[in-house]
Amino acid sequence: MTTRLPTETVEALKRAIEAGLRPLKADPPVPYSTWAAEHFDLDEESSHQRGLFVPWPFQIGWMDAFSNDDIEEVNVEKAKRVGYTKTIVGFAEYNAAHRRRKLAIWQPTDDDRDSFVKSEITPSFDICRALDPVRRLGRDDDTIKFKRFRGSVQHYLGAKAARSFRRITIAVGILDEVDAMDQVVEKTIDPVTGAKGRLEGAPFPKLILGTTPRHKFTSHVRRRVQAADAVMEFRIDCPYCGADHPLMWGGADVRYGFKWDNADPATVRHVCPHCNEAITQADYLSIWEAGRWVSRCGDYIYDHIAKVWTDSHGAPRKPPRHVAFVKVWTAYSPQRAWPDIVREFLEARKAQKLGDSGPMQGFKNETLADVWEEEYDHTDASLLRERAQRDLDIPLQLVPAGACKILLGIDTQQDRWEAVAWAIGEGEEMWPIDYRVIYGNPAQQQEWFEKLNPVIEATYRHINGHAMPIDAVGIDTGGTNWTHQAYTYCRAMNARKVFATKGDQALGAPIKMKPSWVDVNAFGKTLKRGVKLWRICVDTAKDLLHGRLDQVKQPGPGYIHLNRHLPPEWFDQLTAEHRIKVRMAHGWADRWVCPSGHRNEVLDCTVIVLFLAQAMGYHTTPASTWQKWRDALAPDLFSAPVPSPEPAAQEPVEPVCAQSFVPPAPPAALPANEPGEDIFAPIPLY
Repeated sequence: MTTRLPTETVEALKRAIEAGLRPLKADPPVPYSTWAAEHFDLDEESSHQRGLFVPWPFQIGWMDAFSNDDIEEVNVEKAKRVGYTKTIVGFAEYNAAHRRRKLAIWQPTDDDRDSFVKSEITPSFDICRALDPVRRLGRDDDTIKFKRFRGSVQHYLGAKAARSFRRITIAVGILDEVDAMDQVVEKTIDPVTGAKGRLEGAPFPKLILGTTPRHKFTSHVRRRVQAADAVMEFRIDCPYCGADHPLMWGGADVRYGFKWDNADPATVRHVCPHCNEAITQADYLSIWEAGRWVSRCGDYIYDHIAKVWTDSHGAPRKPPRHVAFVKVWTAYSPQRAWPDIVREFLEARKAQKLGDSGPMQGFKNETLADVWEEEYDHTDASLLRERAQRDLDIPLQLVPAGACKILLGIDTQQDRWEAVAWAIGEGEEMWPIDYRVIYGNPAQQQEWFEKLNPVIEATYRHINGHAMPIDAVGIDTGGTNWTHQAYTYCRAMNARKVFATKGDQALGAPIKMKPSWVDVNAFGKTLKRGVKLWRICVDTAKDLLHGRLDQVKQPGPGYIHLNRHLPPEWFDQLTAEHRIKVRMAHGWADRWVCPSGHRNEVLDCTVIVLFLAQAMGYHTTPASTWQKWRDALAPDLFSAPVPSPEPAAQEPVEPVCAQSFVPPAPPAALPANEPGEDIFAPIPLY
């Protein structure tokens, strides 16, 4: 007996089977620019026009690099209005519809991600017919964070949280506006390393960094460009001499590049560096189709018309593994008139002469696609090391005369704690007396007590022979995965004056900001108002610290002593950060910034100590009280003072090993550090 199915059911089954088998079909691979010219539609919500995307000649180079499996990393240093964002949107469609590869796009913040998805991704995906065969719409399959297709998924993430760089497996990672991302995300990892880690195991991994460059000292993309195998510039052939060259801004001290007459932007033209002949923007647009990307070394050329990589002799060659497209500034774009570029520069120069460098920085970053460099506040570590050789020579862990109190700052890292102890005297005169790296697992609550209690409860010896306990301890609770473990520990150690602290970048705030009560999850039980969390205005504290290091030259109130027995890395970490102007939501602001790859735990611990001095009221303690404290530490007639070090001990002593620094002849025994990796191994900035 046979059962005849309704025609509608049969057709539905056919469609379902066809849709299920379609991901198994391998489409002939085509370069992304070729696919986009046929399938990538522009939406009128985020574009000036609607219709098929027609790539500009200079865009094709990086578009095809995106889809070339021989190229693992692509960097694009670009200005505004050069169409880069559109090429990223189209590449997301290309990966879903044509390549079916898992992809993630990171934006600097969650708000940036939301805006990008709502204004760019969603409108474009809605009109892309090439996506229809791979759509799998359903509950949780199409959100602002996640989109599922047949054969692939896409993640849209903010780069502010370390968790955004965990628990996803992808083949394509895109960091959009990477220079606006944090140098280090929540004290764990820089965004470039975090994204690269998600690509491990992919047959054809692809990492893409594109951004308007920002400050030279903190530019993620500039560091990656300097590591590229080929740094490419888009060159055109001069219609007069035939020699190729990129479009260049030039400048007053060179004869080539943009030139104009009598401060009149309308007369702007581009002067060839080879023959000194000039072309207008109209001339450029008539020859730009024949332009090509050429590496600065001359060994790589990409012909966007033939879509082949060649060497300088025109012979085909394998493309570089890591390629960077640079100096993609607005003069290349037909959407920006050359006179407008000159007008923007003249206005920025006028503002700069009046003391406002913001417009000029914006011009250099967003129009010239170049990093900004200016004078910045910074203390030289080598000068501090030299000063330490001239300072009072006493062993570490020995409290000098004049110091009456001891404060300890502790910074929490993923696999360790770092602690710096400072002795404090009248007028907040300071001496570093100890530096320890304590390896352990902060995720285990019990290890906080086992590892930190011996350090916190240690007793130091005053040079006059008296034993001195630590008066207060501050522990940084923010920026790691172990915040609640830190809260629990600080609450349990409250009687020992252990403060739970967290850095804050509020503009113009005092070092000691208003505290707040936070709940604590202690051993499975939530304790309401479990611990008082103290916020520290870190920029104010660093201003104070660097001001004292640079300007207070003589021992006394505010003077910061140094110690020759500290390892060289201690000084590098204390001076790791630079004070530069950064763009904030409300405008420009001065911020202390630590570049990716540099360590600053000593600085963070010292900032905590400056807070503790304020919290303990040492800055307002009267002179009479300080005198009583000094009298209490006067030499005891019945016990000999700690002897001065022998002359031979005055030479700098090398640490036994980097992670366990043992000072020469310590007068008081403290718990030894556990062995671990060489955490002081040098890491290049660029």
